[in-house]
Amino acid sequence: MNTNKIISCIIIDDEISSQKVMQHFVSKTEVLELKHTCNTAAEAFKFLQLNTHVDLLFLDINMPQQSGLDFYRNLRNPPAVIFTTAYPQYAVEGFEVNATDYLLKPIAYERFLAAIGKVINNIVSNSHDFILLKENKSLHKVFFSDISYVEAFGDYVKVHLQDKIITTHSTFSGFIKQLPSNFLRVHKSFSINLNKMSQLSGNQITLDSYKIPIGQTYKSKVLEVLKL
Repeated sequence: MNTNKIISCIIIDDEISSQKVMQHFVSKTEVLELKHTCNTAAEAFKFLQLNTHVDLLFLDINMPQQSGLDFYRNLRNPPAVIFTTAYPQYAVEGFEVNATDYLLKPIAYERFLAAIGKVINNIVSNSHDFILLKENKSLHKVFFSDISYVEAFGDYVKVHLQDKIITTHSTFSGFIKQLPSNFLRVHKSFSINLNKMSQLSGNQITLDSYKIPIGQTYKSKVLEVLKL
């Protein structure tokens, strides 16, 4: 497996035996760097608050106090996730939150590597300067630099370009994970291209001819990114 990026990860599992298996697998895989092992969702949440540079979670679903699924659903701008569990009935729920993969215990190393391959493929595809968008029966090649902002629209996402709007079927959280780092989520329904921004006034950002609201829960992050 070749990638120019080291993938930083954490393990979240309340079972010591499962932790040791995952730690061993991570240590055998050159592209992975283990940052921490957590016993509970609460411990993981605290770690993620203090350490923003985590690319991947290995997350057990059945844990005391809070399940892995509920924990992941409540994260803002979450890293990629590979769920691990002994219970196959959770697979559908795992993919509903855009999990990269779902590993059923006991996990074989070959299956683990296949999951990491999916993570790497996502990283490689995200390194392109364009994205392919399906709208109805058409496929559009859209350069990230041409996107002004993206907007949640029910089970769809509206991609606003300077001269048109492309509406594609996707969850909003899943779509914005594909955007490069110059995009910033400023509202529960909007993510903007910072390179298009021309003005910030109160709780509103102007880019091109558009005015985008800043959500109250996102304002501190917006000010931090803009160094204001």
